[in-house]
Amino acid sequence: MTGPVIDLGELRHDPDPDPVPRPPRAHGRPLRLALVVVLALVTLAGSVVTPARPAPVTLPVRSGSDVMVDGDLLLVLEPTNTATRRARVAAYRLPGGEPVWQAPLSAEARYWGMTPLAGMLLATGYEIGPEGRDTITIALDRATGAYRWQQPGTVSKLTDGNVLLRTGGETLPSTLRAIDPCCGTVRWQLSDFSAETTVRGTERGVDRVVLNQLDGPVEVRDAITGAVLARADLRPPDGGPIGLDLTKDLLLAIDRGSGTVTAYGLDQLDARWTRARLHVDFALDCGPVLCVRTGNNELQALDPATGEVRWSSTQWGWAWPTGGRLMANISGIGPLEQYIVLDALTGQQVADLGRWELYQLGPGGRLVGIRRHPDAGVIVGELDVGAGEVRIVDVLPDATGECQAITGYLVCSAAGGYQLWKLTD
Repeated sequence: MTGPVIDLGELRHDPDPDPVPRPPRAHGRPLRLALVVVLALVTLAGSVVTPARPAPVTLPVRSGSDVMVDGDLLLVLEPTNTATRRARVAAYRLPGGEPVWQAPLSAEARYWGMTPLAGMLLATGYEIGPEGRDTITIALDRATGAYRWQQPGTVSKLTDGNVLLRTGGETLPSTLRAIDPCCGTVRWQLSDFSAETTVRGTERGVDRVVLNQLDGPVEVRDAITGAVLARADLRPPDGGPIGLDLTKDLLLAIDRGSGTVTAYGLDQLDARWTRARLHVDFALDCGPVLCVRTGNNELQALDPATGEVRWSSTQWGWAWPTGGRLMANISGIGPLEQYIVLDALTGQQVADLGRWELYQLGPGGRLVGIRRHPDAGVIVGELDVGAGEVRIVDVLPDATGECQAITGYLVCSAAGGYQLWKLTD
């Protein structure tokens, strides 16, 4: 798998903490959304003859584990044992599922993600200690599971192959460190600063870091070298705080007090345009347009060069570009999500893809939807946004739910445990 950060979710159904979730920013993160049966697709799936497939692999996986595939290895991050207060990582060889290694994680923590990089496996979580809770990343050798190093912070892959570790935030002093994943050697660091940190992520990794100081200027830094590219005080005339949002080469300074948004070029902080009476919750990359979610539950598409409104709608919760179009969800239909396809420049709906639990398999990868079959098992569909259609790729009669889609595979609960299915092309 590729991507700057891999957040794998859990093999369970937790309530969504945000009624208007943000889409992934090319980080390979899975979209953990609910689903219901769509009548037309039920009819279609019922007529599909399930093709012959290899028998699923039964996995010795505890409920709540994180699972991912990296090359020929299936990697399992088990939740923290309540008795020992420690977690464990195990590796299994694909396609057969033979055990390769297992390793306890050395720190008492609640781990939530894995990042494979440069022959290492980086496990990140919240450390539990006498002084409270902080983040920690532990590096294991991918081939053997041997411990290599550990450092405080959450991890992001950089475009040069190194990693960025971030600690602190909110009321705590922050630290940034760029390190070599092989051995934890520090390339550059910035310690004990008080600023909100925002990064720009690309499919190759993070390349920019933006620091928003509460009572000082905004800094834009090169994430590879730590060098300051631009520095400017972007606060309003009254000196009040601003929020920052970042999309492509634009930095949005959001003055929520006055409802004013100003766009700046990222690398030079040169002013591009200003919009008044625009109360922005967050911004989204929508391909040829810039999407903002407003305080009155409206999705607006702006011309990124001028800030002028191209279209707006209260129907859509959020959107992100894929297949030359926009994928969006419908607002206000309860906890279940229905996906539609929009023309990015006009906002017109061009297709309805139905309701699915949706996953993206890597940056720019396949969109896989999962929903329960009305009789038994789960239906697996591939959502083709460019064509505006869903292709049913498999029906798994033994799966009972609680699924994770990972590159090329699907892990679901089944009678007696969890099983791994190879997805058909």
